[in-house]
Amino acid sequence: MSPKANRRDFLKTGAAAALVVAVPRLAVASPQLPARWAEPLADDLMADALAAARDAGATYADVRIGRYRSQNINTRERQITGVSDGESYGMGVRTLVNGAWGFAATSVLTTDGVAKVAREAARLSRAASGAQKRPVELAPAPVVTGTWQTPITIDPLEVAIEDKVALLFAANEAALKVNGIRFVNSGLQLLREIKEYANSEGSRTSQTFYRVGPSFSATAVGNAGFQQYGEELSPRGAGWEYVTSLDLPGNAAQWAEFAVEKLGARSVDPGRYDLIITPQNLWLTIHESIGHPTELDRAMGYEANYAGTSFIAPPEAHIGKLKYGLPLMNVRGDRTQEGSLGRCAWDDEGVAADSWPIIEKGMFVDYQTTREQALWISKLTGVNRSHGCSFADSWSSVQFQRMPNISLMPGEQDIDLDDIIAATDRGIVIKNRGSWSIDHQRYNFQFSGQAYYEVRGGKITGMLKDVAYQSNTPVFWNSMDMIGGERSYWLGGSFSDGKGQPGQSNSVSHGCPPARFRGVNVVNTGGEV
Repeated sequence: MSPKANRRDFLKTGAAAALVVAVPRLAVASPQLPARWAEPLADDLMADALAAARDAGATYADVRIGRYRSQNINTRERQITGVSDGESYGMGVRTLVNGAWGFAATSVLTTDGVAKVAREAARLSRAASGAQKRPVELAPAPVVTGTWQTPITIDPLEVAIEDKVALLFAANEAALKVNGIRFVNSGLQLLREIKEYANSEGSRTSQTFYRVGPSFSATAVGNAGFQQYGEELSPRGAGWEYVTSLDLPGNAAQWAEFAVEKLGARSVDPGRYDLIITPQNLWLTIHESIGHPTELDRAMGYEANYAGTSFIAPPEAHIGKLKYGLPLMNVRGDRTQEGSLGRCAWDDEGVAADSWPIIEKGMFVDYQTTREQALWISKLTGVNRSHGCSFADSWSSVQFQRMPNISLMPGEQDIDLDDIIAATDRGIVIKNRGSWSIDHQRYNFQFSGQAYYEVRGGKITGMLKDVAYQSNTPVFWNSMDMIGGERSYWLGGSFSDGKGQPGQSNSVSHGCPPARFRGVNVVNTGGEV
């Protein structure tokens, strides 16, 4: 009997057998091989699920088989403070019956198991249709087939934990040699996600994603108390080679010295300043004040119970009418940018990765959409297709609208941070991510950073501390009058962005150059005046 037949027959015997066969097969897979793992098995099981959904009355169905391997390592000084390493494997089925969604998931990957879960999804669709205000209508999408993988050289999950710990310890040791440094923390978040997708329209895709997220912070202690500095080590859609390229041991001492420098920083005088915000800080402001309010489900009120709403609502009053910023402001949504966390070839509805304008020459022009959402605003935007923003964080989670990469495009002039500083008479440079707070409409906010420098007469005159800036979204972005060029562009991002009930976590990147914002209110967060 052929190996294919053996696997198929063996898996029919039960879920435990399915796991026994599938786990070793993936554990030894080479990152250089195509992402189509166990192709005959995946194809057959997804075909079984789609057939069962159709027989149960579904007019549309899609299926995802996912396998996730995640690893987290955390250290402090010369100790390992935590190691976790987990795997998850199963199938999710989504159906449309009578214009309503249903979803169910299972880890029992047998013919009977996937047929059962497909019938359950259809049953839930039928139950939901009684409360459906309007039937779901999907924007057209081409039938697609193909395989894609995050370009990597070294699979980060296959690097020995001992080597990872040795790298973190070497960074900690280098930082501890800096006079005044008492505490050091470092860590790694690593993920490999293998996703097989098929829908009843004929699309069939296979993708393998890799994401890596290093972290480092140092705490200095002196007569004036203590100060912490966290270096902004951007997470990426990349392999282990990205982590080693950061040279944590070689740079840790320099990063630690910022914490020591903060001990002697002067507390800021509250008032209005021209802020020069580096990309290492600005990416988070982009995420909160542009990324979230341009999610169409949030604008339409579907996230009001948990994640909040949006000041950019209703759509007909804002598309092409809201002046988000000056003409130098251009923001794009995309799932195509090299190295980004949100990069893919297709989303979780089989829609090809897109790149499109959200803000064009300062004007708000479009939201983030899925196939269902695109038709809600197609008459306003002239776009009757999805922007490919459907995503689920697990095989056991239903896909819904999630933020893609949202980036502020560099300016046309070839200038950098030093040029912006030289052009500023009285201001503050803000570096790296700190604390943040923003209201549920993504309108009023306060952000801080990790390091701040006073600017007088076009020159940095010293370090400040206790700085936070306050504004509201349209006022803040309309105050941006200077922006760096392409060579000053930097890609930041978050390994985990929460949304939905039950909650799901999405990884997303945000690129931007440094930029200047005129007359922004600065408060003192340390209680000193």
